[in-house]
Amino acid sequence: MLHCVAILAVGLILAAGLFLLRGKVISEWQRQPTVPANADSQIRNARKPDWVKREVIRLAAWSPGLSCRVLAEVFNRQFANDRRMTVGKTFVATLLRQRRAEILRLRRSLKHRIPRPQPRNRIWALDLTGKTDLVGRQRLILGLLDHGTRAAVVLREIADKRSLTILRELIIAFRKYGLPRMIRVDNEACFSSQVLHSAMQLLGVRLQHVAPHCPWMNGRIERLFGTLKRHLDLITVTGVEDLAAKLLTFRLWYNHVRPHQHLYGRTPAEAWSGRPKAYGMPVWFEAWDERLTGWYFQPP
Repeated sequence: MLHCVAILAVGLILAAGLFLLRGKVISEWQRQPTVPANADSQIRNARKPDWVKREVIRLAAWSPGLSCRVLAEVFNRQFANDRRMTVGKTFVATLLRQRRAEILRLRRSLKHRIPRPQPRNRIWALDLTGKTDLVGRQRLILGLLDHGTRAAVVLREIADKRSLTILRELIIAFRKYGLPRMIRVDNEACFSSQVLHSAMQLLGVRLQHVAPHCPWMNGRIERLFGTLKRHLDLITVTGVEDLAAKLLTFRLWYNHVRPHQHLYGRTPAEAWSGRPKAYGMPVWFEAWDERLTGWYFQPP
């Protein structure tokens, strides 16, 4: 009997202790500050600085074909590490919808902006494009453009995109046109190799890579390729000799016949040689089944 009473007393003591402990835990929990359910949403939707909005608008004006997700990714790649700032695709979509008129005005002003004149051989732009021939083979085309004069320095088919192949074409261009201070390229593997970097360093030429996913940073060579592809995609190429002849003809038309708005009406050849605009009786030029046309003014 005494044994049962002792067990019952111990049980009551334990129950009382648990009850008191539970009350203390609940009391401590109630004294803690509560976190609102939408705290994450408030942090995510916090007001962005004005420079963030300006940068997103500038990116949208420069690249109208990119989606909100890609624009947000480009912004985050540029500023996440340096300035500890990121944006989401919802923020970008909302901003683009609210500032549509401003983006269109900026895009128009950027398109028609005349950049400051530059001397030749200061910056070259280098990139690759392609053309499919009649048998379905993709042929690589290497392009080199001088920034200051817009002259197509090189426009030639290459066998492959190895760094040694590109380096050989660059050395040929250096011997003919001189050394530039800088060559601007994208981040493709053939432009990022140690071989190409070491060779340019030995020659005293800086190899400048644009930011990832930002083709507009090398926009002048992209503009050349856009003009080339707009005409080249409408004709057929039968083989190596045919493509070489067509590229030579296009380069002649682009450099000597087609006037450039940002060169104040001069051709790239006139800007390269430092000549003023030629006047007099022109000669009519046409090629590629009348797809390349214009008046050629002979230099004095």
